[in-house]
Amino acid sequence: MATLVPPSPATAVIPPAAAVEPQKVDYLNLPCPIPYEEIHREALMSLKPELFEGMRFDFTKGLNQNFSLSHSVMMGPTEIPSQSSETIKIPTAHYEFGANFIDPKLMLFGRVMTDGRVNARLKCDLTDNLTLKGNAQLTNEPHMSHGMFNFDYKGSDYRTQFQLGNGALFGASYIQSVTPHLSLGGEVFWAGQHRKSGIGYAARYNTDRMVATGQVASTGMVALSYVQKVSEKVSLASDFMYNYMSRDVTASFGYDYILRQCRLRGKIDSNGVVAALLEERFNMGLNFLLSAEIDHQKKDYKFGFGLTVGE
Repeated sequence: MATLVPPSPATAVIPPAAAVEPQKVDYLNLPCPIPYEEIHREALMSLKPELFEGMRFDFTKGLNQNFSLSHSVMMGPTEIPSQSSETIKIPTAHYEFGANFIDPKLMLFGRVMTDGRVNARLKCDLTDNLTLKGNAQLTNEPHMSHGMFNFDYKGSDYRTQFQLGNGALFGASYIQSVTPHLSLGGEVFWAGQHRKSGIGYAARYNTDRMVATGQVASTGMVALSYVQKVSEKVSLASDFMYNYMSRDVTASFGYDYILRQCRLRGKIDSNGVVAALLEERFNMGLNFLLSAEIDHQKKDYKFGFGLTVGE
């Protein structure tokens, strides 16, 4: 009796994988870039922490939803100019009183210090796209008071800014998004009091994990910076500063580490300067500050601690 052999199934034909098409860029719907003057802001957070020397105490009291008062006491040495290589410091102390008004479209900040200085800052949204910024400082020293007004216009994929200051200072900048990640810009300025003018260019490339910027100006300045986001809490930053007129070169490396209750930032540069700033949150509205800076080349050591009360 013959054995029936079932027919073999047909060989399955596996279609080739579909080619992944590159995502098309909508050049009519590019994101709006950050202001020209802030292209290095991620790097500055790590490389330029707000260091201080001595002791400081800051207290902020909110009177209502928009208005608050602040009190600051600072005690520590102050460096004075000297022709020698050694750093000369004298002990100083002063008190600062401040008043703040914060509204969704208007922000006002004022500071008065015991040495006679008065500082004021203003930010006002004139329209949804046009913002006015101003800052001024008044001092008892001759020719040291100054003021500046900025008009910042925010377009759909560009920003432009016009600056006006005392001493016949005029400036303008423009930055444009050319791709979803790349923006290019330029600036010009004229200082009539000193009879100086300049022009500069900048480029910024950013993704979710990194930011790279480059800037060059006719004043001789060349600035490069790079920030890598290692994780949600850790960022590493580096920069390179070069002045092709004075031949000064500086490179630095920094970090920004955010923990649950504290934030640690620090840097080291090619001049032998090592610095760190610790911000510890003890409780809601209570922060402890610890600042340190060591300049091995100048043998200058700075240490400071502070307490911040209020939000």
